[in-house]
Amino acid sequence: MNTCEVAVEARAELGEGPTWDPVGARLLWVDVLASRVHTYDPATGRRTVHDTGQHVGAAKPRAHGGLVLNLRNGVALTDPDGAFRWLHHDPVPGRRANDAAVAPDGALWAGTMRYDEAPGGGTLTRLTGDGTAEPILTDVAVSNGIGWSPDGTLMYYIDSPTRRVDVFDHDGDGVRNRRTLAVIEDGAGFPDGLTVDAAGCVWVALWDGGAVRRYTPSGALDREIRLPAPRTTACAFGGPGLTDLYVTTARVGLTAPTPLSGSVLVVPGAGEGLPQPPFKG
Repeated sequence: MNTCEVAVEARAELGEGPTWDPVGARLLWVDVLASRVHTYDPATGRRTVHDTGQHVGAAKPRAHGGLVLNLRNGVALTDPDGAFRWLHHDPVPGRRANDAAVAPDGALWAGTMRYDEAPGGGTLTRLTGDGTAEPILTDVAVSNGIGWSPDGTLMYYIDSPTRRVDVFDHDGDGVRNRRTLAVIEDGAGFPDGLTVDAAGCVWVALWDGGAVRRYTPSGALDREIRLPAPRTTACAFGGPGLTDLYVTTARVGLTAPTPLSGSVLVVPGAGEGLPQPPFKG
């Protein structure tokens, strides 16, 4: 049995979006409501923090350096020298960015949600490096986990209030044939962020569940890792060989947060992750 450790002791309001940056050999993660992008180098312990100036749902590496940011008012690019520019400026009152992921072809799939979590107020949009934005889903409540099977033919997706992990057939620039992979039962929390491992299994962080679960490609639950923070938000493999599972957590809304609520946790040797492509833009 793998033991959970503390990677980054923090008090993030809404830690989210862990992403392994292979070029920098570091973990990227965000504190959505504090408008901050964090980095963590597990080899040295070095950490950095960057203030984005507005709520940030996700930060992912770009192919030529810098980051692509899913922000409250749209999707933006930062260069290695810190220069900032909008790729797709789309401010909507009462709406913010949430989770995002880079597809095998290098496009960014970016989710949004209303602050009041109203059904139908969120979206999922596919963005390419030239700024083209294609709506994929337009009737989402809380757009969360996004990931692809090892061969890229399946896309997994979570709209948290549905309590489902859904799967689509994926053909590069679009999806079809939505169906349910797994349902999170009452009392186990809500599905939040996800990642897919090299065996094609789907790892799901459970908000208010204090755990990460692994589901097989057929939807069977075959593993659960309990964690010392109730609001686990997202997970990603990183470190040498992509064998360590990093898990972000949140403090927001908790009347009695645990000491590690808001920290980044890690389960060394939890599995074997898939290399994540950078954004081509």
